[in-house]
Amino acid sequence: MFRTARTVNYYRNKYMALPVQVRASLWFLICSFMQKGISVLTTPIFTRLMSTSEYGAYSIWNSWLGIITVFVSLDLYYGVFTSGLIRNEQDRKQFSASLVSLNLLSCLAWTIVYLFTATFWEDLLNLTRLQLLCMFVLIWTTSVFSFWSAEQRVDYKYKCLVAVTIAMMVAKPTLGILFIMFSKDKVTARIVGLCIVEFVICLPIFISIVNNNGRIICSKYWKYALTFNIPLIPHYLSQVILNSSDRIMIGKMVGDAEAGIYNLAYSIALMMTMFNTALMQTIEPWMYKKIKESKAKEIRNIAYLCFVGIAVINVGLIITAPELVYIFAPKTYGDAAILIPPIAMSVFFMFLYTFFAVIEFYYKETKLISLATLIGAVCNLIGNYVFIKIFGYRAAAYTTLLCYILYALFHYVFMKKLCRERLGYQIYESNIVCMICLAFIIAGFLSMLLYPYFKVRCIFVLGMLIVSFIKRGKIVHFLRSVIAMRKE
Repeated sequence: MFRTARTVNYYRNKYMALPVQVRASLWFLICSFMQKGISVLTTPIFTRLMSTSEYGAYSIWNSWLGIITVFVSLDLYYGVFTSGLIRNEQDRKQFSASLVSLNLLSCLAWTIVYLFTATFWEDLLNLTRLQLLCMFVLIWTTSVFSFWSAEQRVDYKYKCLVAVTIAMMVAKPTLGILFIMFSKDKVTARIVGLCIVEFVICLPIFISIVNNNGRIICSKYWKYALTFNIPLIPHYLSQVILNSSDRIMIGKMVGDAEAGIYNLAYSIALMMTMFNTALMQTIEPWMYKKIKESKAKEIRNIAYLCFVGIAVINVGLIITAPELVYIFAPKTYGDAAILIPPIAMSVFFMFLYTFFAVIEFYYKETKLISLATLIGAVCNLIGNYVFIKIFGYRAAAYTTLLCYILYALFHYVFMKKLCRERLGYQIYESNIVCMICLAFIIAGFLSMLLYPYFKVRCIFVLGMLIVSFIKRGKIVHFLRSVIAMRKE
């Protein structure tokens, strides 16, 4: 007992001796996992409380939420906010308050427009008035939380962020389950549960931002944000279309049940975004700083390690897809297993894009960003329309993969152009990036061919775990390097 207490104290003292930046980075990573992880962990509950059609209808509402968010919030909490915090470091609080107020104004304006034309939108989207009103509330609350959490990260205030994240993590599924169990309209019940939790938690956050951050209106920052972000609307919209159009089109062209099955596969594959987001939230500010300091070449080796690491984890997810579907949903969702490989590979190319887009965002090349993403989105819409008709809803997964490859490729080409013009050298070596991508695609499809052979897949997974154990020193060193970026 005493030995255990001494061990606990030893590790506690080591933890407390870490610089606040490192401790903050650790907790920010944990928060990212918790935010994404709770939706993954509760999926088996909701797929059993809701039918495939109800689950599909909810996923379609969620897809519309993503599309409408682009117009209502202007996605002000994305690239322009991160870039602005770096560029306006001395006036960060004023910058944050200005963007929060601009976001609120936009949300209120769009809500008023909707109320005057409600019937048109309800018929067009096939959603109820309550579902659409909840959508506007969620767009605002999500924006508020995103602004606030970005500020907490910059100031290393991890304790408050962790507390709020845990509160949301517990309250959202708990209220959602209770509402669904005692409601006939389970789709609306799920949506209302989310809306109530976010509003109750985010309203005090909004008030604190407004009270603590000085003037909420600054024409200079409003102009900067709008000038930066409005040209990016096609990019953000195209990005959401790439993520969401397949479920909407499957729902319209095939049915809600098939959309539900597809959404389950998408949700399982998107577990990878937990790793992606956690990594990027730490690496992205560091990348901006390296570009600002004319040390962009230092990004290269870290990027390659990230590509390989995410590729390996993706292959692990693909090879265990049949078992994951069995855990996450009843037998009626069985077809989801064969959809996971191409969707999981799409997630890898989503991750690749972020490393290329940082250069585009830093140099404010909004036209290039929008053009690259628009090409991917248009190809996705056309491909889905043509191939779902010919091959059925499963074709959407492969169309999505092809379009994300094109998406990453065009951003890479435009990034190379910027590197040549602005830096005078290339950050990445094309042959290395291509080799990693090709090896990943081959491994992904080979893993899919092993689905009928459970024992072979077990041996493969065991082999991956053994190699990870043998290379644990390098893995730990890499993770420490990523965490240490917060100190730079």
